[in-house]
Amino acid sequence: MHKMIRKITLSLGRQVSSMAHGATQVRRLLHGGYVRIHPSVQEALVEGRPVVALESTIITHGMAYPLNLSMAREVEEIVRANGAVPATVGILRGQIHVGLTDEELEFLASSKNAVKVSRRDFPFVLSQGLSGGTTVSGTMIVAHKAGIPVFVTGGIGGVHRHGENTLDVSADLTELGRTPVAVVSAGAKSILDIGRTLEYLETQGVCVAAFGESREFPAFFSRQSGFQAPYHVQDEEEAAKLIDSALGLGLSSGVLIAVPCPQERAAQGQAIEEAIQQALSQARSKGITGKDVTPFLLQKLTELTDGKSLDSNLALIQNNARVGSCIAVALSKLQKARRKRSQPGQKDMTAPQPVVIGGINVDFIAKAQNPEILGGGQTNAGRVRQTFGGVGRNLADCLSRLGQAPLLLSAVGKDEHLESVLHYCHHMDMSGVLQLEGESTATYCAVISSAGELSLGLGDMDIHQQITEQYVSQFKENLCQAPLVCIDGNVPLSTIQYVCQLAREHQLAELPSRLEDVVQAAVALACPLLAHLQCVVVTLGAHGVLLCGRSLGGSISLHPGAHKQAAAARLCAAHYPAIPISREEIVNVSGAGDSLMAGILAGVLAKHDTGTCVRMGLLAASLSLRSYEPISPEISTSSVSQEQVKSRSWPEAKVWKMD
Repeated sequence: MHKMIRKITLSLGRQVSSMAHGATQVRRLLHGGYVRIHPSVQEALVEGRPVVALESTIITHGMAYPLNLSMAREVEEIVRANGAVPATVGILRGQIHVGLTDEELEFLASSKNAVKVSRRDFPFVLSQGLSGGTTVSGTMIVAHKAGIPVFVTGGIGGVHRHGENTLDVSADLTELGRTPVAVVSAGAKSILDIGRTLEYLETQGVCVAAFGESREFPAFFSRQSGFQAPYHVQDEEEAAKLIDSALGLGLSSGVLIAVPCPQERAAQGQAIEEAIQQALSQARSKGITGKDVTPFLLQKLTELTDGKSLDSNLALIQNNARVGSCIAVALSKLQKARRKRSQPGQKDMTAPQPVVIGGINVDFIAKAQNPEILGGGQTNAGRVRQTFGGVGRNLADCLSRLGQAPLLLSAVGKDEHLESVLHYCHHMDMSGVLQLEGESTATYCAVISSAGELSLGLGDMDIHQQITEQYVSQFKENLCQAPLVCIDGNVPLSTIQYVCQLAREHQLAELPSRLEDVVQAAVALACPLLAHLQCVVVTLGAHGVLLCGRSLGGSISLHPGAHKQAAAARLCAAHYPAIPISREEIVNVSGAGDSLMAGILAGVLAKHDTGTCVRMGLLAASLSLRSYEPISPEISTSSVSQEQVKSRSWPEAKVWKMD
């Protein structure tokens, strides 16, 4: 029987309202073997704790060894002391690292051949297996891919003086215009054309705000530049609100928070500014131009100020780290508070979670370009994408997007896919996912037609058999307290039997099962199942959903509270038509059924009536049908909700007796 039942859902405790858990936005990490996430950073991202990205060119190119190493350690410690997790970004031997060990910091700090890595440099540096420090631009890219919204640096690049003739404009500015990360810096160095820099940032659509009491845009060593920032935030709470609104709007541009150097360094800053002008004059007289200007100026500044410029540099970097980590903490608190407000029934973040038991797959989806797929060994034109699937993962993903935050019990291998899986799923509770040495993460290859229908599927899913009764039993307390438990029928039969036995021992009601490949005999199969299950949900593809169960007041109940009353009621079947969608709109059908089930279960957990629950499922399925991802990123508590159901016109469900 379990081969026919792909997902079984059990009620193992009292009903609770929806909960929020995990990070706030889904950010796909760079795929392949190019990225390594430090465990402390990975854990913080999964748990939704504040993380601060830090650049590494200041280590590789900004200061001499060993001062650069002590500076890097001090900055990381400042971030930790203010309640955030530091994630220094660097490249070691052709691999991007998000978060560095102390040994890795020392490797970069003492390296003689480190490359300065901006957006343009990634392909070459990675392909050649080189090491390097990431610039503002390079660090922004990695931070965004990893889902880190706040990045702290010293100062940004800008439009160089006479840039209108030389076109010497830092890649930092264009990156700020196309990568949604908040950059906390001490403004731009006064050796740049700050007026044109601000104009360029405006053209790029970057929101720039001065931090603190003044709206004056800082010039790195100096608190004054002679230019006003467009906006002004008084403290970290105001800065967090600004960043949160930018992220919430889904803008592709970043935010620049300009922090003036500490007041006690202001007088010293004025002396450094005078030395800068002197150094600039010397550079012009020597004919030094282009990329050679900055190294020359930094060396001259150290000489002309007897090292005071270096001291001020350290002080402002440390100050930025303090301000930036406080902003990251405030942003994290703001986002958690908003999620809690959006779920009015939630009592606390430790309330029992739904539990999903099932597989995680790395999916390779090949969609044919032409209507007919040619056989006989011929190559078909099409598009191949890597996504993430698995029935269990899909259900947990969709429920998480709908505010339910389930605990996912699954298994993955400690292989090249591990980090990309964890970070693609960082909006989900992955703390119950088993990571196994010597095992391969499940992979699935699907060939689909131009209409989105599955033509051929190949799966390497042996690891699903590691989701054993013994492993799942470690979460017995979670299972017994959960308002809902969903089981992917691809897990071992003994695991399914264990959870069902647990339900029987606690004398708890059972909730919907979804059957597949039984459309022809749906009602006939449902009748014997209903001796044990409260209701059965049969997906009918383009024809919608068939709900089989016991009628209460003309409606089939999905709620366990009605289980005993339903025992004496008549068996009925209710058909709910699907939302019309043209063949041209269908992109991928692989996650539609999982989205349907998750939408229904989200409605059940929110205690909506049966019709609303089923139609929430149909809304979720229609969104995923239009998405390249198995679970559409468009699914959320606003796009799939009781309000959305009420706002649409729905055909009546057709009901008839089964007995």
